[in-house]
Formats: sequence, structure tokens, C-alpha cells
Amino acid sequence: MKALVYQGPGKKVLEDRPVPKVKSPTDALVKIRKTTICGTDLHILKGDVPTCTPGRILGHEGVGIIEKTGSGVSMFHEGDHVLISCITACGKCEYCRRRMYSHCTTGGWILGNEIDGAQAEYVRIPHADTSLYPIPEGADEDALVMLSDILPTGFECGVLNGKVEPGSTVAIVGAGPIGLAALLTAQFYSPAEIIMIDLDENRLQVAARFGATATVNGGDGKAAETVMKMTGGRGVDTAIEAVGVPATFITCENIVAPGGTIANVGVHGVKVELHLERLWSRNITITTRLVDTVTTPMLLKTVQSRRIDPKRLITHHFKLDQILDAYDTFGRAATTQALKVVIDA
Repeated sequence: MKALVYQGPGKKVLEDRPVPKVKSPTDALVKIRKTTICGTDLHILKGDVPTCTPGRILGHEGVGIIEKTGSGVSMFHEGDHVLISCITACGKCEYCRRRMYSHCTTGGWILGNEIDGAQAEYVRIPHADTSLYPIPEGADEDALVMLSDILPTGFECGVLNGKVEPGSTVAIVGAGPIGLAALLTAQFYSPAEIIMIDLDENRLQVAARFGATATVNGGDGKAAETVMKMTGGRGVDTAIEAVGVPATFITCENIVAPGGTIANVGVHGVKVELHLERLWSRNITITTRLVDTVTTPMLLKTVQSRRIDPKRLITHHFKLDQILDAYDTFGRAATTQALKVVIDA
């Protein structure tokens, strides 16, 4: 089969690999129909994720069809259409029983990280009964690919951890796919203001179309100052960091109001300064989280009912044999205006 393989920082190749086999009774082999590229894949390629070693097939998102199941799989059968969760969960360990699936002792974020992933023609899914979701007949598979990771990530790590509530003021720092997913799902809770901050004017225009009440281009280095003026010097109740670099986290530190929350979503590869000399007395909360995908069933229902349309995040389509072009397009988003790219296997 064809697969996108990580070969070390800055290196990747599309090559032939053996079709994976069912190793455990709880495994399922899934034939991929559609997958995508995540910002986390770019972090891997930068060398920011040491658990992902050279030789690994990347990718942790996708939809497909069950090709084969182990003897212990009871929820799915050959031919079933399924959504692949980016998080693998046994459903039995201490962390899973606390609904912290991202820290499952035999799973978590292993797909495309510690085990071979979904940017291939086939993928082996451990703990299939609790790591796959059935796709309703006639569902839009392009839209559902967005439910593998970015929609629950933006919602759980940004909106829920950020305690977004009716009438509140929210700032999202980073208008990439994750930031836009947070923007879409924050509107479930009717905040009074959602301010989107980014350096890319095209993405800010997209954010305005998606429901941001205001946008701030931080290219002049004065994003925090601008937000403070917009809020009458008070700051925001929720500051969602959706990039994963020191500058954007510090922006969140500079704009959070007393009693507010900084919800970190971004994947950080280097240390970030925490300015407790300014924040120690301000009653703020700082949250971190790896998505647990506990909200995936609810989000599936909102997509089915057309309450939310994640397909709006998709800008480009490629075939699997064009995946290197897809990475180039996704990695040069400022030039290509890419948000999410869908890869048809």
C-alpha cells in the first residue's frame, strides 16, 4: 500500500508499505477513504514530537471502511463505514474511566505518533470498539473527517476548558483550522464577543464569515494593546491559544481579564515564559489539555442536524499519490490560503 512516512525532522516520503495486519483481538483494519493533514503533523516534521520516530506512517484522522476485525471486536463488522478518532481508548483503564481518553494507558494519541497512522491506504486501529464511530448512511464524509480531531480539539481544549458562557468575551489567538474550529463551537454558548487574532488577513476574513464579531491583525505587534482598547481596558474572559508558539501564549497572558481563563490548545515545542510577576494576583486559570474526544458523539449529532458545518473548513482536495503536494500546500497556508486539505485514498 502507499503511505506517507516520516523520516526525521524535515523529511517525509510517500512509499510502499505492507498492508497492516490485525495483531490483537480488539484491532480493526480500516481501508481509508479520506484523511487529512493536521498542524500536529507539521510539528512532528519540525522535530517537536520526540515520541514520533523516523519510519512512522503519519496521520491520525480519517474515515474508512472496516476491512477486517479481530475476534474481540463486537461493535463493528466488515463493510461498516467508520470515523476514526484521533485518540485511541481502551475504555477500561483508570484514565478512560475518568473520561481522560487521551491518557489511556494502552492508547491515547498513538496513531501517527507511536504507531502507524492514517495517511495510507490502510490503518490498524487498536481498541476498535471504543476508538471508532459508525458513520450514518448518506453522511458527508468530507465533513466527518473534521470530527476526527480538529472539531473536538477546538471545542474541548478551547471552548470547554476556556469556560465560554453566554455574554462572555472571548479572544482566539490563531485563525488556523483549530482556532476556527474553536470559533465555530464557541457559538454554541452565545458569547457576546469573539475576537479573532492572527497575522493572516485572509484567515481573519474567513473568521469574520464564520462568526467572529471582531478581528485583529497582529502584524504590527500591537494585538494585545488593540484588544485591551476594544474591551475598555478590561481584557477578555477567555483567551484561547491556538498556535503553539511563545508569542501567542504571551499575547493570551497580556489580554486575559481578572478572573479569566487562558485555554491552551497549541502544541508547544519550546518553553514559554509565564509572567507570574503580573498574573499572580489576577485570579486567572490556565488550562492545558490533549483532546479526549469525549464530545465526538455530540458533535456528530450537531453535524447531522446541520447545526454546524465543518466542511466550511476544507479548502483543498488531493489524491493520496499527491500527498506531498498536499503537505506543501498546507505548509504554505499564508500563500495558498489553505485551511484543511482532504486527501482521498
